Amino acid sequence: MGELKIRAISGIVIVACILGGIHIGGIFWLLIASAIALVSLWEYYGLFSSFSHISKGIGLIAGAIAIYLAYKGCSFTALTLLLILQSYVVLAIELIRKITINKSYALLNVGGVLSGLMLVVLPWSFLVLLRQRPIGIQLLFSLFLCTWSCDVFAYLIGSKLGRTPFAPYISPKKTLEGFIGGLSGSILCAAIISYYYKIPPVPWILLGAMVGVAGQVGDLFESLFKREAGAKDSGSLIPGHGGFLDRFDSILINSTLIFLAFEVILN
Repeated sequence: MGELKIRAISGIVIVACILGGIHIGGIFWLLIASAIALVSLWEYYGLFSSFSHISKGIGLIAGAIAIYLAYKGCSFTALTLLLILQSYVVLAIELIRKITINKSYALLNVGGVLSGLMLVVLPWSFLVLLRQRPIGIQLLFSLFLCTWSCDVFAYLIGSKLGRTPFAPYISPKKTLEGFIGGLSGSILCAAIISYYYKIPPVPWILLGAMVGVAGQVGDLFESLFKREAGAKDSGSLIPGHGGFLDRFDSILINSTLIFLAFEVILN
């Protein structure tokens, strides 16, 4: 019960910060998104460092710049150039290392730094961009509330009715029943949100279904990283929840897909 209480308090604080940041927007949302993205990136690099040396500082600097560029509305050309330039900086460091001490980690270092920026930082940049759109508040509220509803329903249904594991080598406790429960919870949440905002229900229910499926897959992605790195959690900064990457793994893929749907395809 003590651990459950700690987990609940931490969850309430997280929910309040996220929803408050979305509601206020502007620089406040930028700061919250940047803090979560950069701490998550640090944790990702921590997992990757079990395989190879990785230039964490360069990745963190590039990540901060990327989110700021998104906030200022810069084009994706600028973001792409940033990713390319930081890769060359990492390569230059590895070149100097090889020349001076005859040791280098060029392939793994470039791949690790770049993958962290693409998988962790860019999705949060999308959230900063989406908040600036006319329906940004509704989109972000829906994204987070549906994702959290999916997590809660998956846990409740899985713990009570779960009998059929579907990824035992990655996350033994996840079951098919829990997966269906999570999907149902996300769709139900999306329907409630569409009713509250008086939005046509079909697009929002489809959004809920997408979040309900992709979010749980995103959770498995992070579990796969931890499994290969031999880590139980990505970090320990959130009492009862582990690390920031543990808490927001589902958000990463969901924000990317929502950005693709509402910013690229529908535009």
